[in-house]
Amino acid sequence: MKRLVTYAAVLDDSENKPNEYTVTFPDIPGAITDGQGLSEALNNAEEVLGLMLFDQNPLPAATDIKDIQAQHSNATVSYITTDLEQAKKEVHVPLVKKNTTIPADLAREAEKQGINFSAVLTAALKRAPGD
Repeated sequence: MKRLVTYAAVLDDSENKPNEYTVTFPDIPGAITDGQGLSEALNNAEEVLGLMLFDQNPLPAATDIKDIQAQHSNATVSYITTDLEQAKKEVHVPLVKKNTTIPADLAREAEKQGINFSAVLTAALKRAPGD
């Protein structure tokens, strides 16, 4: 199943480097890439958009492309679409091993129920409030 998203990107070639574009997404801070020529820049933009958003929920609101073009009148502004499900499949999240200590009776009961300790700990850590 596809999960397509579309955001406006700014393709800026003002750094006096022939045929080189810097690509940014005003709605997604930190999403930046570049490319030699429009084809490479647009391809890289699709990739960085997916990498930045594949695990975000909710997604940032998309600003109207006309508003972005008005703010960047000397650059090319284009829609970029990416499939977040495909991006998620391509991301390899590194895992680390952590040892924990829990009460023995709790461990026995969880093992009887076939509970995956790593999955439960990961889910709990994702829900834990940050300081």
